[in-house]
Amino acid sequence: MGLMDFIKKQFIDIIQWTEDSDGTLAWRYPMADLEIQNGAQLVVRESQLALFVNEGKVADVFGPGTHRLTTQTLPVLTYLKNWDKLFESPFKSDVYFFSTRQQLNQKWGTPQPITVRDKDFGAVRLRAFGNYSFRVADAKLFHTEISGTRERYEAADLDGQLRGLVLQNISNAIASSGIAFLDLASNQLAFAQALNTQLAPEFARIGLKLEGMTVQNLSLPEDLQKILDQKIGMGMVGNDMTKFMQYQTAQAIPKFAESAGSGGGGIAGDAMGLGAGVALGQVLAQNLAAGLHAPLAAPGQAVGMKAEDIMATLEKLGDLKAKGILTQEEFDTKKAELLKKLV
Repeated sequence: MGLMDFIKKQFIDIIQWTEDSDGTLAWRYPMADLEIQNGAQLVVRESQLALFVNEGKVADVFGPGTHRLTTQTLPVLTYLKNWDKLFESPFKSDVYFFSTRQQLNQKWGTPQPITVRDKDFGAVRLRAFGNYSFRVADAKLFHTEISGTRERYEAADLDGQLRGLVLQNISNAIASSGIAFLDLASNQLAFAQALNTQLAPEFARIGLKLEGMTVQNLSLPEDLQKILDQKIGMGMVGNDMTKFMQYQTAQAIPKFAESAGSGGGGIAGDAMGLGAGVALGQVLAQNLAAGLHAPLAAPGQAVGMKAEDIMATLEKLGDLKAKGILTQEEFDTKKAELLKKLV
């Protein structure tokens, strides 16, 4: 290089990065034809890391602080270039900055229901969604595995890969947690913790740290939701079948009234009909309780139940069996008892 060329050549005295927007994970300092002056300052702010790459090899990683670039602060780079101790000549390397701030409110969700194994139900299909946060923890690993030599790498560029990791590990998270699915459904914090435990090593493999995972909603399949609702209803009334039938009737009355109001007719269209509907529910509840608990009559002895009451009770028992509240064996036993009471 001639003297004039050396004089015209520009040298870098300060290397730094002030983030101009959110969501940037990695940024390459624009070197162009510039060279770094011996003794130049490298300014790494809090929530940043700086990585030196020389001739394709990672040389050094710098944490927050102001660093004077000499043979003492760049020993690996000095070794790679075989410079002497004075390190007088300017040098050229690629410098990458990494943001270590938390990347918040990253969305995840199941676009389609996914099947997971469960110790109570064998297998269930679910939908879920929530958010998570992460940060760059290992700049060297993230550079070599993900961002590479790109001028800028955004969190949005990684979004699809991280969503895929979450979905891929949901089933394993539930299985390894040992928590029953219904307990996870009622305790979203436990679900989030199970996901976090499963996903943290997966994030670490690409230089990231998973800081937090939330589950904002967990949707049960319709058939499982019906069973859960029945269990909740039975828990409210205990083993009192009369109260349960009254509860069922109260749930059905608005539907009867709506049908009558739309021209469908029926007895629940006015106050008298509504009262009759309540009375009917009470009669059915009494008949069901009698059918479940009354002892069999002696041969030839009338039990005082009408045929239509017994048939109505059988229909209700069949409905309870279909919903999983009564087993087939319980239904068959009560059915046999009731049929013997026909007079």
